[in-house]
Amino acid sequence: METVQYLDLNTKLETIRVSSLHALAYCPRLFYLEEVEELYTQDAAVFAGRRLHTELEKKEDEEWEELFLVSEELGLRGRVDALRTRDGETIPYEHKRGRCHRDEKKQPQAWESDKLQILAYACLLESALGLPIKEGRIRYHADNVLVHVPLDDAGRQAVRDAIQQARQLQQSTHRPPVADNERLCARCSLAPVCLPEEARLVHDREWQPIRLFPEDDTRQIIHVLEPGTAVGRTGEQIKIARRGQPEEKIPAQQIGQLVLHSFSQISTQALYFCAEHGIGVHFISGGGRYLGSFDIRQGSIQRRVRQYAALSNSETCLELAKRLVICRGQGQRKFLMRGTRGKAASEILQTAIKQMQVLLKQVPSVKSIASLLGMEGRLAALYFGALPSLILPNVANELQFDGRNRRPPKDRFNTMLGFGYSLLLKDVMNAILTVGLEPALGLYHQPRTQAPPLALDLMEIFRVPLVDMPIVASINRGQWDVKEDFEARGNRVWLSEAGKRKFVDMYERRKQETWKHPVTEYSLTYRRLLELEVRLLEKEWSGEGGLFAQLIVR
Repeated sequence: METVQYLDLNTKLETIRVSSLHALAYCPRLFYLEEVEELYTQDAAVFAGRRLHTELEKKEDEEWEELFLVSEELGLRGRVDALRTRDGETIPYEHKRGRCHRDEKKQPQAWESDKLQILAYACLLESALGLPIKEGRIRYHADNVLVHVPLDDAGRQAVRDAIQQARQLQQSTHRPPVADNERLCARCSLAPVCLPEEARLVHDREWQPIRLFPEDDTRQIIHVLEPGTAVGRTGEQIKIARRGQPEEKIPAQQIGQLVLHSFSQISTQALYFCAEHGIGVHFISGGGRYLGSFDIRQGSIQRRVRQYAALSNSETCLELAKRLVICRGQGQRKFLMRGTRGKAASEILQTAIKQMQVLLKQVPSVKSIASLLGMEGRLAALYFGALPSLILPNVANELQFDGRNRRPPKDRFNTMLGFGYSLLLKDVMNAILTVGLEPALGLYHQPRTQAPPLALDLMEIFRVPLVDMPIVASINRGQWDVKEDFEARGNRVWLSEAGKRKFVDMYERRKQETWKHPVTEYSLTYRRLLELEVRLLEKEWSGEGGLFAQLIVR
């Protein structure tokens, strides 16, 4: 069978993929996320399915006819993986890793989504090639069962109905609700994007969600600190060439981010490779300032359109901004309260804690962003004015804190704060780009500086637990050498290369610690919580809001 029809770009836009009908039958929301919002994941099940097909291709008894077909009449396109000819009849085959469905009599049946998929391939063969197809077959490899699916008038109508439903969803601007059957969600590769359990919790606060969001991201975050280091690509690996050191090669699937400090370099081939594999690339100056990130977003236009619509509403922005101010202010206040445990607190500390409580109670009644900014400024002044009370008296004078200053920092404590906030901004940007939102359109901060407003907004949630707390703890433990870890030039102070290494290690280890979410009541590493908060923010304008900015230091 040599006839092959290739798709042109215009046709591709007008037709529905057969594989997308499988998603539609499984869950309309899954179809919408993949086909309209262009979201895909590659979890272990996806890779296992690919391995299965690769193994089957190597078997001599399999008759593989790989055809790329399109039917303008049906409005359908797809790749038919396997065809067999038996007694003059052409039969399309599908291979599935899992087990078949069984009816009440324990008879093997095809799952509804698999059934629609094989029927769609059969209809595509009939329409595109004019072949008479009587049935399709599905091999379920987990229990070694072959299920026959006849193609009759009812099957053809089911395919046409599914195509019509798919077209309607493609034109919709509203994401379908989560599936009624939560067991489907537990097996879905897009559960970390869809967050179905969290959506159910929004509508039913008695719901006890199961954690479907991955607890941690085990991929490495590679910090390239040495000036002159060259980052490139070789095969399916990232190679790092540091001066005077052996070349390092790391497989792409083991890397989550590349962070290039100072004057390190990266090739265009490596940038393309990182974009293809979802590896975040970020740039930090030699002075520890966040410079920017390589935008690896593909698609996601529908998501940004909804973001624009939501954050163009001043009332929506004000309500979300209030949550951010309360979240950060409560976190700062509770961090200060730790200084009162088991010892007599200073008057400055006690006064700041009381005054912050009074201000936080006033936040819900604020009527404008401008007033909220003023209130946040007063909260910050109280917090940083009392923060020195948390540093032990025996700490060296050079590491004491005497008020916030920056650009450039004039003391060691502020140097660490600035570097830590740069690393945090980088991680928030990575999460925003991973989710597919627009970092330039925020809800609270105004676009006045180089830093994207949405990233500055989301940073508020994590400043205290990821930067302030680790810095104070490390100073009180005597982990810093005032000479070796810092470089003082006049009234300017920077972290030395050794100091940067120490800080990066401390910061990355902190992100691996877990935090139990106070609303969902499941635990995630801080690294995963960064992405979760971005996804929960998106839910605020998708009809599933209420969980954003609830992470408050205990």
